[in-house]
Amino acid sequence: MITGAQIKAARELLGWTPWKLARSSRVPSAVIRRAESVDGEPTITVYQEALIRNALLDAGVEFTKADEPGVKLRNSTKSRKGPQA
Repeated sequence: MITGAQIKAARELLGWTPWKLARSSRVPSAVIRRAESVDGEPTITVYQEALIRNALLDAGVEFTKADEPGVKLRNSTKSRKGPQA
């Protein structure tokens, strides 16, 4: 599960508004705003989480799990599926 803080941080790294993430993920903006309003696990469905996560991954975000969950931008030369031969 991704956290509300991760969703918000990822969106801000991309320079996206909540509405842009809503359009990209096909999740209502009210759900995005509700998810971002908590630091921990948001009260969204597994399906909504998958849509949000996939939209952010497709845009170049990488979710990290160090001491605290976080986000960073992937190196632009790498693809989501890994290096191509």
